[in-house]
Amino acid sequence: MNQQSYDFIVCGAGTTGCVVAARLAEQPDARVLLIEAGAGYTGPEVVEPGQWPLNLGSARDWAFEAQPTAQLNGRRLSLNMGKGLGGGSSINVMVWARGHRSDWEHFAAESGDPAWGYESVLGYYRRIESWQGSPDAWRRGSNGPVHVGQPAAPQPLAWATLKAAGQLGIPRFDSPNGEMMEGPGGVAIADLRINQGKRESVYDSYIAPRLHQPNLTVLTGALVARLLFEGKRATGVEVLIDGQRQCFYAAGEVVLSLGAVNTPKVLMQSGIGPESEQRSHGIEVIEHLPGVGQNHQDHVAFGCTWAYRQPQDVGGGGCEATLYWRSDARLDYPDLLHCQLEFPVPSPAEVGIAPPAHGWTMFAGLARPQSRGRLRLSGAGPLDAMLIEPNSLSAPEDMAAAFASVELCRELGNHGAFDALVQREVVPGPGDRRAMEQFIRNSAVTYWHQCGTAKMGRDALSVVDHQLKVYGIERLRIADASIMPRITVGNTMAPCVVIGERAADMIREAHT
Repeated sequence: MNQQSYDFIVCGAGTTGCVVAARLAEQPDARVLLIEAGAGYTGPEVVEPGQWPLNLGSARDWAFEAQPTAQLNGRRLSLNMGKGLGGGSSINVMVWARGHRSDWEHFAAESGDPAWGYESVLGYYRRIESWQGSPDAWRRGSNGPVHVGQPAAPQPLAWATLKAAGQLGIPRFDSPNGEMMEGPGGVAIADLRINQGKRESVYDSYIAPRLHQPNLTVLTGALVARLLFEGKRATGVEVLIDGQRQCFYAAGEVVLSLGAVNTPKVLMQSGIGPESEQRSHGIEVIEHLPGVGQNHQDHVAFGCTWAYRQPQDVGGGGCEATLYWRSDARLDYPDLLHCQLEFPVPSPAEVGIAPPAHGWTMFAGLARPQSRGRLRLSGAGPLDAMLIEPNSLSAPEDMAAAFASVELCRELGNHGAFDALVQREVVPGPGDRRAMEQFIRNSAVTYWHQCGTAKMGRDALSVVDHQLKVYGIERLRIADASIMPRITVGNTMAPCVVIGERAADMIREAHT
């Protein structure tokens, strides 16, 4: 690393950071540095779709752990997050979910900028996608960098899910990313990021084709320790490489794309955040922003499992059917999120029920949780872990939705459409309301969709404005899931790509 100065420094080569760096590097005279704490890896765990569970707890996982949560009977949630080139897009289940129309309209209302609204975002999706399914000129793109398609031959379990849902009154759609996400929801074969039988990460789509460019530098094994400033202007970053501190400088801007845990961590340890939090750890306050680390959100789910009559094959990454629905007929958006896996997933030990040798699991989840958590520092050093308090199921609305989600899941899985495949329900099994409440609290896990901890908006807890600029600081933007004012319905990979595209557009416009 002989060159220490660049025009733009993008911190984090995850889903959003890869998009920002690639789009900025389209300008041949822009020198772009993309910094990643993890490494590049092309082994079968990140190439073969069905091997994604092997990444959990590996070197490719930050493996965050929450603080004990009272509403989960004191359990600690495992909060896995991708570490390495591609970030979460290299180890996730590869489901492509755009978010609901109302999510993007909420982004626009909170930011005061209609360019975050649904119609504008559809324009970004048309730019982003290389959609392999039925043409939809208004909602889908065909010439973008991101390959999106559906499994060529979904397993019988996926078709049984569609049949059962339809007979329960849930409408069926050709894709979950068209009209289905403009109303109360529905069921569809999943859209996936699998190309010719192999996983395709956002790094593969955006950065890999540009590695030959001399104006794009990708630095791995570099942990961002803190931001560098001149007054209240960001001038660069200090990183740890093999235990040694090294500084890189940006003539244009610094972009934080470190995710909903590490972005607020770097902000606070650099002096940007709640003043009381920084002073308690001896950190000089650069800018008091009380919202840094607040508004933590995640999708929570409860695994329901059935035993197969005979062992079944697993297609793709195991998730071939997607269902979004509402807990209350008065809602015009889905607040329930069901993710099907074509293999049995063990429940937390507290549930006390072993999975069958052969079976499948449906995660009955909350698409729009009302509970909010927070992040706090445990120390001032880059190796000090964050204290994550998710506060899951603390909102009464979430417990009500959890009951509805599990009830719908069991009604679905026990439907006659599964008779040829399923022998019996294993988890949770029958029980009264008290038993079901304990199951919900003991079985709750997350979809690994942490977000919201440096939210975009205009109130006192907002951290960035509508252009993703950090309030009170010059030349510093945030582009990752932490800017979401509210978690989107469904998996968060696709919305993070949109955030990256919008961030790059705004930065390029500012530095034309």
